Amino acid sequence: MITPDIEQLNKDFSFANEYHSLVFKTGKGNIPVVEIKNDQSRATISLQGAHVLSWIPAGEGDVIWLSNEASFAEGKSVRGGIPICWPWFGPHEDNAAYPAHGFARTVLWQVMSTEAVSADETQITFQLDTRQLDKISQKMWPLPTTAEYRLIIGKTLTMELTTLNHSDQAITIGQALHTYFEVDDVSHVSVLGLEGKDYLDKTEGFKRKIQAGPVTISTEVDRVYLGTPDDVVIDDNIRKILIKKQGSQSTVVWNPWKAVADKMGDLGADGYLKMLCVESANAADDTVSIQAGESYTLRVTYEIEGL
Repeated sequence: MITPDIEQLNKDFSFANEYHSLVFKTGKGNIPVVEIKNDQSRATISLQGAHVLSWIPAGEGDVIWLSNEASFAEGKSVRGGIPICWPWFGPHEDNAAYPAHGFARTVLWQVMSTEAVSADETQITFQLDTRQLDKISQKMWPLPTTAEYRLIIGKTLTMELTTLNHSDQAITIGQALHTYFEVDDVSHVSVLGLEGKDYLDKTEGFKRKIQAGPVTISTEVDRVYLGTPDDVVIDDNIRKILIKKQGSQSTVVWNPWKAVADKMGDLGADGYLKMLCVESANAADDTVSIQAGESYTLRVTYEIEGL
């Protein structure tokens, strides 16, 4: 991995005025990050994985959970934030030796543009071109493909992940924005909008079940809800997190609970009680086929509603 020149990134893309600040810095593990502030929020994004580490709307605590025990190292995923699972979700279909959830979250993304959209919103666009990756990654995904990731940071957080197929044949991708949400106490959380939906329960060998009522957490939960293009709401009795999505046919809900969390080692003491992953995805039965020369966009917006 070639570390970007922080000074050059700031010359090319940073800006500051009375409403905005966007600056690149060297973060933990010597991994570059960009820090963004505007009238409505502030955010921190790692260039490795274009990984959102924090989003704090004005007057709110952080919406995004990041483990106190998270490690930051070249080529390693971070526990927490918003990892990008791409170009496959879960284990690779044909080769178990390939990394779970693809390679997008562990490689550096290129900054393409930054913009002060208004006093309230800041935009940054990243790109990952598989033709520019190392030979190992290219072997895992040999067809030329580009992922473009646009973030609009303000009172809401909008993420647009567009996959462009540059090859002469169709490709099939799995993907997810694997968001770790900060919650007050996961045992008091309800996830609304998935009632009556089919899901695959990973804790029981991907047995297919039907959701009865809101999703609640009192044990390990690892589920892929299928055919779920509609909005989802997280209610933790302190605030509601509205998840508005387009181009997402799956919703993944995950919390490891105590026994699994203790084995993982990087969630921190009782960290599982403070986080819940609700992921906007296209996974399992809902993978996406993209024809030659065409593209597909997954668009998700997070909004906070106080109680």
